[in-house]
Amino acid sequence: MNKVQLVGRICKDLEIKNTSNMTKYCTFTVAVDRRFKDADGKRQADFINCVAWKQTAEFIFKYFNKGSRIGIVGSIQTRNYEDNNGRKVFITEVIVDEAEFVESANKQESQTQAPAPVEPQAQVQEQPQDVGGELPFEI
Repeated sequence: MNKVQLVGRICKDLEIKNTSNMTKYCTFTVAVDRRFKDADGKRQADFINCVAWKQTAEFIFKYFNKGSRIGIVGSIQTRNYEDNNGRKVFITEVIVDEAEFVESANKQESQTQAPAPVEPQAQVQEQPQDVGGELPFEI
């Protein structure tokens, strides 16, 4: 069985591309925290290369961006090729079958945008409402 489940953050801006026969794909890297901290008390991360195809690529490109937390399910695939210097290059990547949101859109926006400055406001004392001794909901 070849099945991978990862939760991490997208490391750079996404691009969607087409193959020569116009099949859409999106490549990206996900930073996944390791379970344990190192000797200095810092958490290390692994940077996992991922490829999504067709509708999954379009979904990821449309709804995620650099810094977004993403959950993915897929399989590991290896491939190799010979570079311009005649050396064999080996690549291992996750082929993404499913992608899902791990945090709310509001939280993602607050991490990618600087907070707006808050203007000081006059304090207003709110008067409690009388509900006739009853709770405004059922227990």
